[in-house]
Amino acid sequence: MDTLTKLFAFLAVLGILVVFHELGHYCVARWCKVKVLRFSIGFGRVVWARRFGADRTEWAVSAIPLGGYVKMLDEREGAVAAAELPRAFNRQSVGKRIAIVAAGPIANLLLAVLLFAGTFVAGVPAQRALLAAPPASSPAAVAGIREGDLVVAADGVPVKSWQDFRWRLLRASGASDITLDVERPDGARAQRTVALGSVSGADWEGNFMPQLGFRTDLGAPLIDEALPDKPAARAGIRAGDKIIAIDGETVRSPAEVAAKTNARPGSAVTFRILRDGAERDVTMTTDVAEQAGRKVGIAGIRLKVDPAYAQRLAITVRYGLFDALVQGTRKTWELAAFTVRMLGRILIGEASLKNISGPITMADFAGQSVQAGTLVFVGYLALISISLGVLNLLPVPLLDGGHLLYYFAEIVKGSPVSDRAFEVGQRIGMAMLAVLMALALFNDLSRLF
Repeated sequence: MDTLTKLFAFLAVLGILVVFHELGHYCVARWCKVKVLRFSIGFGRVVWARRFGADRTEWAVSAIPLGGYVKMLDEREGAVAAAELPRAFNRQSVGKRIAIVAAGPIANLLLAVLLFAGTFVAGVPAQRALLAAPPASSPAAVAGIREGDLVVAADGVPVKSWQDFRWRLLRASGASDITLDVERPDGARAQRTVALGSVSGADWEGNFMPQLGFRTDLGAPLIDEALPDKPAARAGIRAGDKIIAIDGETVRSPAEVAAKTNARPGSAVTFRILRDGAERDVTMTTDVAEQAGRKVGIAGIRLKVDPAYAQRLAITVRYGLFDALVQGTRKTWELAAFTVRMLGRILIGEASLKNISGPITMADFAGQSVQAGTLVFVGYLALISISLGVLNLLPVPLLDGGHLLYYFAEIVKGSPVSDRAFEVGQRIGMAMLAVLMALALFNDLSRLF
């Protein structure tokens, strides 16, 4: 049943994003008076089709559900009647062709804005950015962060929640420091400048908050599930146990448990647990896994927060319609820029190629988001829509960005690129996409097995 949920969620995500992407191309093409011959969801053999409208456009569903296309009247793809030549795509001005091609990715970005705005209007459950006492000598402690500080801004940008705070730190990756505005329990305000140099490029891809000394008091984490035949289960840990300390150090959140466990790959780790009112020590040797290009320790447990502590920190982030659209636009822009930055870091070797995921990982996350609730699914849909929009704007032949590159070259040289250049570009683009898809699938299978 779980596999079916993931499959249907994946198809739903893909279907929604492809429809919006292709509708962007279709609507702008119609606005530019270009004749649309076919609007297809999927590639390959057409399995269902109907014709509508004055142009008798064919609306189709095709066999391979990994994309879609809008087929327009074009002399390069067949003979065009003299009366319809003004409606052929290739006869349009370069400006109109740019608008038609760019409309697909832009539609995905606009969809993300609307989805994020919708969640902000509905209200997003979140956690207050309330800080616990940082470990001694950590960057947060050195900066003067104390227990009970509430983060209200980062580098002058308001912080609404713990999740927002984490995003602001991630955005600052690569900078030397970040300035935080905090509110003390007595209501007084103060500024703290936290050095970020202790977190390397690869560390930003993992659980970097504990490295900086930022943690929140969520109470002793509860074991939600001890995965079968994993270190914790073999050591006798079971659902309902409460983790009080690891190797003698108190833990007050699932993130701290993950950080301390991940730091001990293939090593003995001692959990102090509370069960039926009695404390006991349980020692296990962690499994070794690779995440973001480095080895980490895995105990094989799923954790949850003590409901009493979660309620104390719970808030709902909500905006009015206009502010929600502003916040949706800001978040979409920031995530799009972050995606571009991450791609750049992968290209220059600062980030691991393992960050590239394929359809299996996408289906897994889609299924998890559906099970987590509507707002989580909508947020995931917006995130993937941004990724699709950004990736399609990359200057790679076969993608929309590759066609835009040809059109900008046409503007510079005053004439269209040659058929030979177009053909070579298509072959290069096909090879690049094949390598990318193979890498994504390899990463998916590596995570799976």
